[in-house]
Amino acid sequence: MAGLASKRRTDEYFMSRALSLARRGTGKTAPNPLVGCILVREGRVLGEGYHAACGEDHAEVAALKDAARRGEDVRGATAYVNLEPCSHVGRTPPCAPRLVAEGVSRVVVGMPDPNPRVSGRGLQVLRDAGVEVTMSCLEEDSRWLNRGFIRLQTLKRPWVALKAATGLDGRLALENGESRWITDETSRSWAHQMRAEHDAVMVGVGTVLSDDPALTVRHTEGANPRRVVLDTRLATPPASKVISDDGLCLILTQVEGSDEEKERRAAALAEVGAEVVPIPGVDGRLDLCETLAFLAERGVARLMVEGGPTLLGAFMARELADELRLFSAPRVMGAGLGLGTGLNFTAVDQAPILKDVRLRPVGRDVLFEGRFACSPDL
Repeated sequence: MAGLASKRRTDEYFMSRALSLARRGTGKTAPNPLVGCILVREGRVLGEGYHAACGEDHAEVAALKDAARRGEDVRGATAYVNLEPCSHVGRTPPCAPRLVAEGVSRVVVGMPDPNPRVSGRGLQVLRDAGVEVTMSCLEEDSRWLNRGFIRLQTLKRPWVALKAATGLDGRLALENGESRWITDETSRSWAHQMRAEHDAVMVGVGTVLSDDPALTVRHTEGANPRRVVLDTRLATPPASKVISDDGLCLILTQVEGSDEEKERRAAALAEVGAEVVPIPGVDGRLDLCETLAFLAERGVARLMVEGGPTLLGAFMARELADELRLFSAPRVMGAGLGLGTGLNFTAVDQAPILKDVRLRPVGRDVLFEGRFACSPDL
């Protein structure tokens, strides 16, 4: 029993290192998953690597190349990888056969591939070749890390995180709409780091018109996400900061109701670098399910919604939000717009509730994080 416990602790130690490596690809790999791999023999690391960006080497290949650079022979080694090695040819060759060819004798896996068309096939390749496979090492951590990838594969939509900043009384803005700045500089830096962790950031056109946000990553390191504006009537000004020459701004508008004026506005927005995409509407608003399906097709695995109360409320009302990240500042905002503005319930048990809640201080503010109970299991 003591030997088994020691082996489990060793496996969890190296898997935690593989997960740390995998996180280095955050914001760069979608629609591919975040994967890290460590090659170990007798407690010594022979090579390590991670999937750095979509189209580049998978983690297993990166680790094998690292071992080759070190002059290490990986025959008989154990590979720790947080996601089942692939067995199919995509942008790069499959990894499971490569591990077999290199002589790896054991593979410890965090979680199976969530794609039902390929799940288990990589494991079978390994087992058929006589490789020992140990499953579900730090599986909960592995699933949380790749929650966006899991959503893409199983529900064909991104993982949706709502981000907001309020005062102590839950107000997002004053009665006149002013909201800058509720939180302090530390919270704003954290918010920029959150942007870097997501493939796209979404707002409604009302936020663009009132705040003119850039929605870029500025106060920390990280790649800029796609900027997504929901704009039924194409009221976004061509000079808005959200539009730049990087080609990452998507303005989603309603298919219905197109006319000459709307076509003219679409052409003006396209001329300054925005991509205007028509999306089916419902009751005069964009269909959020169609919107998420479109973003999934574009490879968006993780979406952060930074819009005002109308957009945030729409995601909650449709039960399409998975996660809430709420910065609460020690201010009393008084009359104004609340986080739940526009949501009407006739019973308390109808109101959205969160699970796995945690609080942590961020500068003078408090960050409140949790998963919506309606969010499907990973």
